[in-house]
Amino acid sequence: MSTRSLPAGACDCHTHVFEEGHVLDPARSYTPGVMTAAGLRAHLDGLGLDRVVLVQPSTYGTDNAGMERALAELGPTRARGIAVIDAATEDATLHRLRAAGVRGVRINLHTAGRADPGAARAMLAEAAARVAPLGWHVQVYTELPVIAALAEDIAALPCGVVVDHFGRAQGAGGTGQPGFAALLDLLRQGCAHVKLSAAHRLSTAPDLADMAPIARALVAANPARVVWASDFPHSGVRPGLAPDAVHPFLAVDDARALARLADWAGAAATLHRILVENPAGLYGF
Repeated sequence: MSTRSLPAGACDCHTHVFEEGHVLDPARSYTPGVMTAAGLRAHLDGLGLDRVVLVQPSTYGTDNAGMERALAELGPTRARGIAVIDAATEDATLHRLRAAGVRGVRINLHTAGRADPGAARAMLAEAAARVAPLGWHVQVYTELPVIAALAEDIAALPCGVVVDHFGRAQGAGGTGQPGFAALLDLLRQGCAHVKLSAAHRLSTAPDLADMAPIARALVAANPARVVWASDFPHSGVRPGLAPDAVHPFLAVDDARALARLADWAGAAATLHRILVENPAGLYGF
């Protein structure tokens, strides 16, 4: 599949911008390299993607200013954002973020090493209460066992939930791994969306082949609740480096990732739904 043949309106639903001069969170687990809004635009244009979602990276904590600037540079027809907030974030800030193009908030439990369902439950409920009046959703990055423990809570929330990166389903674990059935049930019930993203983090198999059954099971459960993302520019903790050292971006073939998505989706209509229709509804393009 040529990326130039992607349908009009195709969206990359999880990317980051890291620009020089922006204040880093002292408690960060890594220091990213530089990826500007212009660099992100080149990534999108090279793949034939018309739309993008910027996700506030953990390295900046709750200071969303860099993402706001990137949203303004990319423009409202092309970009939306997912912010990170805390109890100190004022309602006026939320309304300003909404005007900038933000449509949700992220709870990152994995990078912080939080796996206690009780703590996760409280964070989820607090975030949902803040953003539901804005029509936003809560995006969650955590492990399958935490998702399974919170399944009833997620179904009862007053706002939507988006699960990052396959719910961290591991390729080697297959579709029978603990917690995966709970994620499938949430999709079938229409209680959550899931991002088919960052498969390279979850598999060591050649061409990430063991992620295919997992991806196909998620699509089959509810194709109207699945979106795709590259996770560009592939940042994250590199073992052996201190948090204040620059952790190089991983080299990932995003064109190949899109080709895998086409294979996982099967029908052209399903691919169109994943790349265009679902993001348009979820992020308000």
